[in-house]
Amino acid sequence: MNPQGIFDVIVIGAGSIGTPAAMYMAQAGLKVLVVDQFASPGQGSNKAAIGGVRATHSDPAKIRLGLQSTKVFSTWQEEHGQDIEWHSGGYCFVAYTEQDEKSLQDLLVIQKSYGLNIDWLDGQAIRELIPAINPLGLRGGTFSPDDGHCSNLLANHAFYLSARQAGAVFHFHETVQAISIHNNRVTGVVTDRGSYQAAIVVNAAGPWAAQVGSMAGLSHPVMPDSHEAGITEPVAPFIGPLIVDIHPGDHSANIYFYQQNTGQFNFCLTPEPHIWGYNCNETSDFLPLVSKRMISLVPRLAKLRVRRTWRGLYPMTPDGSPIIGWADQPDGYLMAIGMCGQGFMFGPGVGSLLTRIITQNELSVQDREILYILRSNRDFIGNEMLK
Repeated sequence: MNPQGIFDVIVIGAGSIGTPAAMYMAQAGLKVLVVDQFASPGQGSNKAAIGGVRATHSDPAKIRLGLQSTKVFSTWQEEHGQDIEWHSGGYCFVAYTEQDEKSLQDLLVIQKSYGLNIDWLDGQAIRELIPAINPLGLRGGTFSPDDGHCSNLLANHAFYLSARQAGAVFHFHETVQAISIHNNRVTGVVTDRGSYQAAIVVNAAGPWAAQVGSMAGLSHPVMPDSHEAGITEPVAPFIGPLIVDIHPGDHSANIYFYQQNTGQFNFCLTPEPHIWGYNCNETSDFLPLVSKRMISLVPRLAKLRVRRTWRGLYPMTPDGSPIIGWADQPDGYLMAIGMCGQGFMFGPGVGSLLTRIITQNELSVQDREILYILRSNRDFIGNEMLK
């Protein structure tokens, strides 16, 4: 029996990363405690996600993590009997400019080399795939049919139930106040309710990752960026893929939306410039901006009514890619932070990787490549194109 307060691993955060990580770690036989400030799992950034899941990225590490996660999401109901509303509608990145066409076609080389099922479709093929798409100026786009979407709330709850079943312990409404360190090694955490021992502490705190890092004497380059999203009334299905337009618009870098199995459209816009901070109040600017762009892509959406909008936080790094792996010091401090708004779609892949980091003496070549690319001491130059 586990002595009270003594664990192998303490995970800070029960969101898109921490919950599946706890599931995989507990299934591997580790004694896991998850501490979260909210009342239940997935109540931070996870519940603000719109549910898109893709391996379509421009960075090799993110492609690999996306492929691993997509496999988990797409087979979850078959393997576990829980419906998380998975739909393999694919992702379609459309191009209306010569620059976007060239950028997306150039990316195909690296995407295909890492095993992504993706192809370029000309304008006519895109129109056949999405009959409602605006044909004016449409040059084509990439389509990755294995990508899809599911319910972020149902998926996170399914991971939570599996983690509990495997023996993971969750403490909600509890805030970590300090990371205990002795002789430059992690020994546990102190919360507002008590103290717990563990040789490994995982920072999976999402937008609050920098504050948690400071408890270990570290400065993480992770800042929260506010993004708004929304959902419409349901209508009869007429769009299959999740549509992404990477061309910058008025006060926006890109836009993406899809139609749920139940008929509603989920949509989101990336603001330009960034909106830094923790403000999660909706604005009056979002809906006019996003509506204009959505209707320009799919004119049929013009009379669709919006049910509600909301605002969540993207934990951003300077180059748009996560930070994953051990800190140089203190020993036992493991990072899974800076997911840049893609924590939900990466959750199972990252959780599985963290478990292998802890339990395996020798990692695979693929795992080592991911960890090298996403290491904490990289230069953070450039930007992942499809972030």
